[in-house]
Amino acid sequence: MVSQIIAKKYKTMKKTTSTLLILLLMSLSGYTQQEVINEKKIYKKVMGIDLHADMFYTEEVMKRQNNPAIAFFHGGGWVSGSPSEFYNAARRYAQKSFVTFSFQYRLSRTEDGSMPHPEITPVECTKDARSALRWLKEHADELHIDPDRIVASGQSAGGQLAIATAIMDDINEASDNLETDPTPVALLLFSSNLNTVEPWLDYLMGERRSEIWSISPYHNLKAGMPPAIEFHGTKDPQVPYYIVEFYMQKTRQLGNHFEQVRFEGTGHYLAEGNEKYATYFDEDILEKADAFLRKLGVMKK
Repeated sequence: MVSQIIAKKYKTMKKTTSTLLILLLMSLSGYTQQEVINEKKIYKKVMGIDLHADMFYTEEVMKRQNNPAIAFFHGGGWVSGSPSEFYNAARRYAQKSFVTFSFQYRLSRTEDGSMPHPEITPVECTKDARSALRWLKEHADELHIDPDRIVASGQSAGGQLAIATAIMDDINEASDNLETDPTPVALLLFSSNLNTVEPWLDYLMGERRSEIWSISPYHNLKAGMPPAIEFHGTKDPQVPYYIVEFYMQKTRQLGNHFEQVRFEGTGHYLAEGNEKYATYFDEDILEKADAFLRKLGVMKK
């Protein structure tokens, strides 16, 4: 009986010691997570609308300048969606010493919910994305970010917007300072729209359908683009996989660095059922994105 009591106490002490050791090692390695602060900022005023950026950071990161940054653009076919869909990803990267932003942009939808909006097409969405990157660079000091280490990221329509910051030089808001180059250092793309010459965009463009070419990533590819990684399902019904292959071939022929992560049998939403990341992706996919950013030197090894 005494031996059983001693054995039980030893087991409890061993478990407690192991737990304390793990916590100590986590603390020493800097693994303990800090609170992430979310702050809203207005980055643009247009058509009587205040467009917001949700900014995520930790107090520790704000103690220094020149932090890497990520600008996220949500999906939704240019008519729906919300910056909140990227909040958890933004928090995750804030914990990894980034300052992150999830941007609101104009949607082609009226107040009563009908679409398209008579004055807002995907061209206006594209202008907003380019304005967003310019705003980040022009306010880099006060935002504590390095203007040369800003990553643009997006899902679906948001992917088109992220790419637009790097290539669509002729699509700009009249109020923008065109001397500020909005090009990011890298692109993280999830089920991205890569070619806007398709029926849904034609519908949204309405009488301005002749402008559809001007915002199409495939039709505006050029040499010297930032390195990109695209995560895409082979069964995507909204952006068929063959479009990714055409895009990849063309951009590589131009000498651009483009990586493609293929998901066999997966549809447009790469993480069906994963509520944490709005079904856009899961932790495994983001770890692959981390490896890409580390390889580029944007993220700490």
